[in-house]
Amino acid sequence: MPLYRNAVDLIRANFEEISKGIKPRGVAIGSLTNRQLEEVNRARAAHIPPLPPVIGEVLFYGRHMYKSRVLRDGYTVDDVIDQIVSAMDAAAVFVHHPINTILQNRSGRADCYGNLVKDLAIFECSARHPRPELFSAMPKGDGHKPAAKRPKR
Repeated sequence: MPLYRNAVDLIRANFEEISKGIKPRGVAIGSLTNRQLEEVNRARAAHIPPLPPVIGEVLFYGRHMYKSRVLRDGYTVDDVIDQIVSAMDAAAVFVHHPINTILQNRSGRADCYGNLVKDLAIFECSARHPRPELFSAMPKGDGHKPAAKRPKR
């Protein structure tokens, strides 16, 4: 299982600290599957210039994700946790991208707003090398616009 049993509690605790203005500590929340890790490292090796391989254990801090998904886009913490759980699923596949390291759960998930979404996990693989950091998660297919651009209900 890619996420550890206590991952949701660790993620929620970091988001709570961030909401209080406290800098969160990095926590290990799970690991990539062997298949995911092989695909990520194959892409890193093919990069020009080649990038060093990463290990499977994933770190989480959450500051960027909280600021962008919760504060800017208006998702709830529970929404974001659902996105993370889905995007970090063992069934998620590596998505080739020229800049980012991305996994996507292509099987889809029904979100609490009635949309079928295919969640993405975006990793930052340099700052905490050799461990990837879960930098962001987002649903694809929900038609969601940032809170500043959405019409008022």
